[in-house]
Amino acid sequence: MTRDDERQAPVICVVGARPNYMKMAPIIRALAAHRPPLATLLVHTGQHYDSAMNDRLFDDLELPHPDVNLEVGSASHAVQTAEVMKRFEPVIDEHGARAVLVVGDVNSTLACALVAAKRDIPVVHVESGLRSGDRRMPEEINRVLTDQISDVLYTTERSAHDNLAREGVADERAVFVGNVMIDSLLANRRKAVAPAELLANAGLSPALIADGYGVVTLHRPSNVDDPETLGPIIDALAEIGRRLPLVFALHPRTRNNLERFGMKARLDESGFVVLPPQGYLEMLGLMAGATMVLTDSGGIQEETTALGVPCLTIRENTERPITVDQGTNTLVGVDPAAILAAADAVLAGGGKRGRIPELWDGRAAERIAAHLARWLDAHDKARSDA
Repeated sequence: MTRDDERQAPVICVVGARPNYMKMAPIIRALAAHRPPLATLLVHTGQHYDSAMNDRLFDDLELPHPDVNLEVGSASHAVQTAEVMKRFEPVIDEHGARAVLVVGDVNSTLACALVAAKRDIPVVHVESGLRSGDRRMPEEINRVLTDQISDVLYTTERSAHDNLAREGVADERAVFVGNVMIDSLLANRRKAVAPAELLANAGLSPALIADGYGVVTLHRPSNVDDPETLGPIIDALAEIGRRLPLVFALHPRTRNNLERFGMKARLDESGFVVLPPQGYLEMLGLMAGATMVLTDSGGIQEETTALGVPCLTIRENTERPITVDQGTNTLVGVDPAAILAAADAVLAGGGKRGRIPELWDGRAAERIAAHLARWLDAHDKARSDA
């Protein structure tokens, strides 16, 4: 491919799992709205393989359906990462790539970044520099390695720059732009599905949550793959549910493990309002109206901070410290007594309300598009002059 061909090639934008969609939707729109527009090719790796949920998320977010679907499906981390790499490289061969833009920290993020870096194609990483400090988390490995091989690193909070500096990433590669997840939230908040409507659509009585409710999501392997951990967490949630109805959007992994461990009856007997995984607009409505949210999700920590809703994170660490320092998030760990105490504090005093962090203003994607256009022009010129 000639240098002229490279300049005409698209920015390949990669999504692989549910959180990526919320981050990519505003970026795709901003790149198209830039003048002149930046051509894009949207590649879905198929890492998240629930086709019905995929279609729903793309529609909810008004994200164009993928130009390419690699359909890798589920597998071990090693197999899935390798399969994404095998299937992604021919996409570059066919379409070319002016740059490869990846978001977040899933296996697809690292896999596509590796392919691009080995092909001497610029790697652009959105949501760089976030660290939990826990190398046992596969996502932490993906984050660290992707940042090391990225040419442009867009950050959501200023503390991310300190993390990158400690890891030897040159300061000029990192750009603070704000949080594209919040771009999606602010753009879609008025379209969120009301909780009462959601329950009615599920065949349940809205009266179940008329006097307030909490929202629960659990999916991390460290929480749901071990019965010695999952059982006490469910028991603690059931105790909270006696004081505040809990709407549990039950992840397939969690449901399967509850059944495998013989714990499914605990949900049925404890009065949870159990729902299947929800679409983006449904979850947005649930969170916005909740008294509190109990979760192990990274993105929900950010969304609840933007919504001003107290969040109890059932993890020992977080890669999003700004949600604790400035937002509504409280790390409660997995000890049942700590979970109960934190929930009691919310019910007694309303919980943390926090404030909106810097540049979480709905315009992060615009800043990315403006900077990336300038950076690509300068990069292309430097390569032509070389």
